[in-house]
Amino acid sequence: MKKILGIMCLSIIMTSCNNSKKEIKTPESEVGINSENIYQFKVNDLYGDEFDFSSLQGKKIMVVNTASKCGLTPQYKRLQALYELYKNDDFVIVGFPANNFGGQEPGTNQEIASFCKENYDVSFPMMSKISVKGDDMHDMYQFLTSKNRNGLQDSEVGWNFQKYLIDAKGQLVKVISPKTLPDDTSIIDWIKG
Repeated sequence: MKKILGIMCLSIIMTSCNNSKKEIKTPESEVGINSENIYQFKVNDLYGDEFDFSSLQGKKIMVVNTASKCGLTPQYKRLQALYELYKNDDFVIVGFPANNFGGQEPGTNQEIASFCKENYDVSFPMMSKISVKGDDMHDMYQFLTSKNRNGLQDSEVGWNFQKYLIDAKGQLVKVISPKTLPDDTSIIDWIKG
């Protein structure tokens, strides 16, 4: 009997020790937690003014790389319509002109601003031209495309008008193909959700 009680006590003690070890977590082991979010970035807009992403806290954000001479350039019209429809519902679009694909954004910041205003009446924030891939990739796009930094997935910007969806906490939640239109049901559902 003493032997059975001794075995039971030892079993209880070992189980307690094992359970206490399982409860200890480090921040890196918690799902969905990472040290970076979009709010750490400050960039310049098309007019040379500083744009601080921390000013967008609490809003859902679509980041999109744009180009003026691309077959997908007409997406500007749908982006602007989407922005107009949901800008008062804590949603914003931030455009980043980039000349990484076929030289389809050769203009200066001033030329890009004029093009966007004259052709699509763009009123959502447009940043100065950057690189979204390659050796000179902008730091924000390094964050968007690297799982080690964004905590979601590795990706590569495939073409102009690729969309990155950022939740109201500044975390990347989805990468959308360039050919998927800005007013696709999956995007509308995400904005409303």
